[in-house]
Amino acid sequence: MPLLHTDPGPIGTDSNSTAVTFINDSTPTVAFSDYLDRITANDITSRTNYAYSFLSALGFVAACFLLYVFLVAFRAQRRVAWLDCLLCAFSVLQLLLLLLSLYAAVHRPSFLRTSGLGCATLSFTINAVHGGGLLVLVVLAYILSLDPPSQAPLRKPGVCAGVVILGSVVVSLVLATIGGKREDNGCFMDPVCLPYALAKLILALLVPYMIQVTLLIAGCVRQWKTKGRFLSGSEEGPVFVAVSFVLFVCGLLYCTALIRAALLKRKDRLVPKEEAFLNVFEFVFFSGSSFSLILVLMLHRPCRETLKTVMRQMRDCCKRHGQTQAHRIIAPHIEISDALQDIEQQ
Repeated sequence: MPLLHTDPGPIGTDSNSTAVTFINDSTPTVAFSDYLDRITANDITSRTNYAYSFLSALGFVAACFLLYVFLVAFRAQRRVAWLDCLLCAFSVLQLLLLLLSLYAAVHRPSFLRTSGLGCATLSFTINAVHGGGLLVLVVLAYILSLDPPSQAPLRKPGVCAGVVILGSVVVSLVLATIGGKREDNGCFMDPVCLPYALAKLILALLVPYMIQVTLLIAGCVRQWKTKGRFLSGSEEGPVFVAVSFVLFVCGLLYCTALIRAALLKRKDRLVPKEEAFLNVFEFVFFSGSSFSLILVLMLHRPCRETLKTVMRQMRDCCKRHGQTQAHRIIAPHIEISDALQDIEQQ
């Protein structure tokens, strides 16, 4: 809106003589408003990044401890139960997803600068690892629900690994085809376009969970007919339910935010605050891996018992160290007192 600007004139002229000019302040005001919006958006992204960094550190520690527990069990028994092997594979995939999330944690609120091919490769890898984790949960649901015999194909490590790898790679290739060519600019995990967002919601989230729900319903019917216990009869049942729920919620929130951003981009209304909103839910998506690793550590009985044992040993070690330090402090005092008594006797 044009404003009336009064110029008092150069120094040394009559103070009553003024020059009246009209200036248009709309452009500076809009630019300053965009600048403030960008600062606010970066602040939101940075604060979320700090919280996610702490959570990812906890998830990384939990993953390392889980791998230690499974390795010790393998060395002690020479053969680990098939369900524990699936949990170990799931933990490895979630740890890999945490490491891949560093591309966002290191660069946000800015973006990773790479080529279009590099960004497409990163997106393909993240989708493949995430899809592999969900397919491992599908295999886990199949075994927990239907309890197939030991000769079943999915109880063989080679067949199971082939199914998981093939399924995750095919889904990732389909998503990469739908996403199209990536630009040589700041790299985001997924292209913000509506066909891609809908395809990711359906193929990478809804389809695996629909298979899980179908297997769970079939298992319920089977156990109801045989009057047996369902899921609660195994140690891995609560772990499976908790982890599946957490990953589903985190994935659904992110896919919803991606679809919302794609709709706003179509209308040319993807402002910096909306971009920050999408960045926040990208961190929520990766947080599912940290939460799932912590849940496996807390709910899986062998891992939980090993954690309690390690904590108890550390506590006992600290107590012994503290007692040793106390004796070391008291000892010189006793020696000095004895020396003073000898001098007084002389």
